[in-house]
Amino acid sequence: MCRNANPNTVVPMNKTPVTPQVSPSRHRRAAAVDIVTEKVAASGLALTEGGRRWHRPLLILGIACGVVALASLLAIPFDDRTIQGESVWIKSFKFGFSFFTYCLSLAWLLSHMTKLRRTGWAFGTLFAVISAAEVGVIVAAAAAGTYSHFNASEGAFNQVVQLAFQFVPVMFLANLVIAVIVLFQRIGDKAVTAVVRWGLLLSSLGMFAAFFIVTVGGQGKRTAVDANGTEVPLNAGHGVGDLDGNGMFLTGWSTTGGDMRVPHFIGLHGIQVLVGVAMLLGLLAARRAWLRDERVRAAVVRWLAVGYLGVFATAVVQAVRGQSFVAPDAASLAGFAASILVAAAGIALQVRKARKRTAALDGAQDTAEAVREPALARR
Repeated sequence: MCRNANPNTVVPMNKTPVTPQVSPSRHRRAAAVDIVTEKVAASGLALTEGGRRWHRPLLILGIACGVVALASLLAIPFDDRTIQGESVWIKSFKFGFSFFTYCLSLAWLLSHMTKLRRTGWAFGTLFAVISAAEVGVIVAAAAAGTYSHFNASEGAFNQVVQLAFQFVPVMFLANLVIAVIVLFQRIGDKAVTAVVRWGLLLSSLGMFAAFFIVTVGGQGKRTAVDANGTEVPLNAGHGVGDLDGNGMFLTGWSTTGGDMRVPHFIGLHGIQVLVGVAMLLGLLAARRAWLRDERVRAAVVRWLAVGYLGVFATAVVQAVRGQSFVAPDAASLAGFAASILVAAAGIALQVRKARKRTAALDGAQDTAEAVREPALARR
């Protein structure tokens, strides 16, 4: 008897160790994945290096929510049931799309944590479980043709729906814990770290804004009719100054009053905006030498995040004042404009410094080359 490289496996003397055979198709698939990965990394679209396993529960939920959003959108032309003038499937589409983008972003983020990975993984799973329950009851209410939020009826079905919503604060805390953990570690280069930290700050603020939808809007009790013609008791609403309001197309944001769903949406999806900007900067870095410095890209991301935070804050004040997002007054316009100008000025300053630094380095390199060439010729 002799032993092979594995100390736990014994192989007879008259037989050679058998190595597992990998099918040619698997080799081809692996090679294709490697080629795509290399091309993406070369283009700058890959924010980090190395393949990492994404957070599986969040990844699965994100894909499922994408399916929910698509199915809801496709159902709208074939289902003429409406609630307050909107298709019963509009809300499930919005929530499905929102959780699709956010869960995938969080799944990617958690895969790149370098410290407290198990803690982050556990809170990510908690976030996924509660999110699945919330999206599930919203889809169920849409299918039943009735209200999900603010529904005060005492039926068994609605009690289950409202019970699921009671865990939303826990979901917010799970996201907040992940955001705090990320503050103490570096993910990718400086630009990606800035994206993650500022993105999670904005998303946490966006989730926090959701808690004020009811408190700011008020607790008006009233009765409304659902898609089945049944009278449903409601308590509170989205609109500030007009609880139900006249909703904008697709978003449903009030056009007759303030609406805290606006800053909620802006903050929640800030991380996707910053991720997209970081990818664009990485793509441009292949053609712009001054963008190849990760410190420059990080500075651009930070200034953009500061401006984005200003837009979020202005939207909060606008909603609290009972003003529709589509009807801003001079004060709101000034707030939005100031946020954009601050971000633009900061980015312009960083770009100018980076270009000067790159030009100086290129000049010094050209001078060194000019001195070196005569010296080589004399030899």
